[in-house]
Amino acid sequence: MKLSIGLRWLADGVEIDRRLIDLMCAIEERGSLKQAIGAAGMSYRHAWERLGRLESALGARLVELERGRGANLTSLGKQLVTKTRDMEGQLKGELQRAALELNRSYARNTKAGDVLLACASHDFALDRLADMLPRRGGPGVELRIQGSLDALATLARKGCDIAGFHVPALPGRQPLIEPFRPLLRNRSLRLVRFADRRQGLIVAKGNPAGVASLPDLARQQARFVNRQPGSGTRLFFDALLAAHRIRPAQINGYRHEEFTHAAVAAMIASGAADAGFGIEAAAAQHGLSFVPLASERYFLAMRESVAARSSAQMLLAALSSRWFRQIVRGLPGYTEPGRVELASVQEAFAQPQS
Repeated sequence: MKLSIGLRWLADGVEIDRRLIDLMCAIEERGSLKQAIGAAGMSYRHAWERLGRLESALGARLVELERGRGANLTSLGKQLVTKTRDMEGQLKGELQRAALELNRSYARNTKAGDVLLACASHDFALDRLADMLPRRGGPGVELRIQGSLDALATLARKGCDIAGFHVPALPGRQPLIEPFRPLLRNRSLRLVRFADRRQGLIVAKGNPAGVASLPDLARQQARFVNRQPGSGTRLFFDALLAAHRIRPAQINGYRHEEFTHAAVAAMIASGAADAGFGIEAAAAQHGLSFVPLASERYFLAMRESVAARSSAQMLLAALSSRWFRQIVRGLPGYTEPGRVELASVQEAFAQPQS
């Protein structure tokens, strides 16, 4: 069993069905009630009835239907969707930490098996692996979100079993591994190439600000939302700025920081920022536009002693499974890494960058 926690809205003490919030998000993105209902996995009649009951309880409309113009959210509906995205982006890290601590306690008290503790940079595929693995008969994975450098530092202190970190490749150059070298010196470390991802600029749908490059970002003074220091994405962004000879002070919002790709995308979706830097899957999750700039590799690192544990072997086997590869294929901007195998640090970085 895996415990989780999330944000909910109440109307006079009665919880609003989260599927209705998802439905309104889909209406905003698609402009069609029929298409939104299909995306939300609800029947037309059921969705319309539940939405009508909610509007009656609130005494206000949330969705308007216009002949020939499809479905649109009212001002209240838009605010409900925006506030939900905004708060979930801001609170995701705290909610995750609370759930992880409770799951850890549950595992200890129920002797739920050999649970792997992973400290890792935010990744959509890893999120889904941690969620699905126990359901597929594998071990529990406690996922603690940290920046790439912090995750590797925690692994070096033996504060976790696995560290997830990503290494970008600047266009036409070698992978940006120098910041990670001091934390990869332990000869017992083994790496597995988990997935390849596209990084770039996340912008509002249709890119109304016209930000198509880093020089555009600086010239137009678009409102930017950054990642925190120590994250692989922040290291990557700083390296790209340096390559373009752009000073951080030229970026409007350089010190405005969020802790996950999803939080960055949520800020842009809410209208609080014009652009951010992150992975394509985060942009797609919120119906935003994406300007690809480069690719990167996401690695899982573990000590040989951890890799020999049956729980780690089951996790590694899952990476080659059909169900996990389908997850990776379904994430925009992701590419399967090919053969999954443990390698030394030297071997892992000797592989050609695709």
